[in-house]
Amino acid sequence: STASTPLYGKISDLYGRRIVFQFAIVTFLIGSLAAGASQNMEQLIATRAVQGLGAGGLMALTFVIIGDIVPPRERGRYQGYFGAVWGLSSVAGPLLGGFFSDRSTILGITGWRWIFYINIPFAIAALLITSAVLHIPKVKRDHTIDYFGAILMVVSVTLVLLSVSIYGPQYGWGDSRTITLLSAGLILTVAFLYWESKAKEPIIPLSLFKNHTFSLTSALGAVIGAGMFGAIVMLPLYFQVVKGYSATEAGLKLIPFMIGIVTTSIVSGKLITKHGHYKRFPIMGTAIMTLGILLMTRLQIDTPYWQISIYAVLVGAGLGLSMQTIVIALQNAVDFRDMGVATSSNTFFRSLGSVFGTALFGTILSNRVGHYLQSNFAELAKTDPGAMSGFDMSKLESISNNTAVLETLSPVIKTTALEAFVSSFHIVFYAAAPITALGILLALMMRETPLRTNEDYAAAREKTAGESLG
Repeated sequence: STASTPLYGKISDLYGRRIVFQFAIVTFLIGSLAAGASQNMEQLIATRAVQGLGAGGLMALTFVIIGDIVPPRERGRYQGYFGAVWGLSSVAGPLLGGFFSDRSTILGITGWRWIFYINIPFAIAALLITSAVLHIPKVKRDHTIDYFGAILMVVSVTLVLLSVSIYGPQYGWGDSRTITLLSAGLILTVAFLYWESKAKEPIIPLSLFKNHTFSLTSALGAVIGAGMFGAIVMLPLYFQVVKGYSATEAGLKLIPFMIGIVTTSIVSGKLITKHGHYKRFPIMGTAIMTLGILLMTRLQIDTPYWQISIYAVLVGAGLGLSMQTIVIALQNAVDFRDMGVATSSNTFFRSLGSVFGTALFGTILSNRVGHYLQSNFAELAKTDPGAMSGFDMSKLESISNNTAVLETLSPVIKTTALEAFVSSFHIVFYAAAPITALGILLALMMRETPLRTNEDYAAAREKTAGESLG
């Protein structure tokens, strides 16, 4: 999904939004059907890749289509609604996934398969609705597709993400496989950038980076993606490991996070439409998100849920204020003809940030868990040798690899192990806070320009159409 996102933006600029958007829906539908029918892990991985190819288009083109239909001055309200839907989905998805996977069968079908089959009616409905009502005038353009650049981009991004998100955390950052994949990915990235600088119709026009707002919002999107997924991944882990909740319960406990996103997305969107000012919202959002992440360093084994909820609301509120606002700023700053590729590139950088952030935080967590387990049990052996009688220290590795082992331990041993996890979560949140704080600086550097009105937008559209026909 990450690698295909910029391709959809570019191709939709050339061939029109609806047909490309519907292609993404159909691809996602086929991937979901095939993933639900998978018979082994290899098939599931392959079909998930197909599903991801469709998802890349869904994530990118939604906001591109809003940009086509609604002028920037009116767009805040609609972006706010989409942000609210996204926030609701980000919590409802894990919640439904937990519900399905906690059940052996539903209507005679294995429970986990419904994680994929549930997408089918929604995808069919989306196809019918877009066919009936999504009528966007197509601007005809002479075009060529940079196929070689597309291949270079997909392969380089895939190799880098594989090394960062899978091989590094699983086999170690010094492992030959990790180093080989990462090196090959970086070399191909350099080759891609060189090729794009020479291509007639580049996948990602490097000239876009000369646009101050595009460069800043791309960096800000990566920061927000890292912070967002740090919270989305780490909070459920805390709930399941430290609090002992099931997957479904952990999903339910994310509701305050969702409330924060939904509320501030809608409110900020309406205020942007009303007053036309947007810069203040990502500044406030990144600051509030950083505060919420810092407060999460106070989490303990016995922290009450109402307190965790406040921290989660703050992180969600910060995301709601920031995420959609930077898309409005970006779309207001680029030419109409670059709307698709610029918007999808912003989504691409946010996805990259989320993957790198998740890999970074996951690596920190696993590293610190091993460290704190050793130090905590060494301290327990000194202060309360009796509590350690009969405990095999070789079990520490199995605890860090399989947290279900915690339920088999004596109360003192279990508490000592849980304290190691809590301390590790603290380090993760301390590592996340400077990243989101960087977002405050980036937001302060944004230039606020007047949002284009209906008249301005119509003129820009007509100008682009005239240039294309000429």
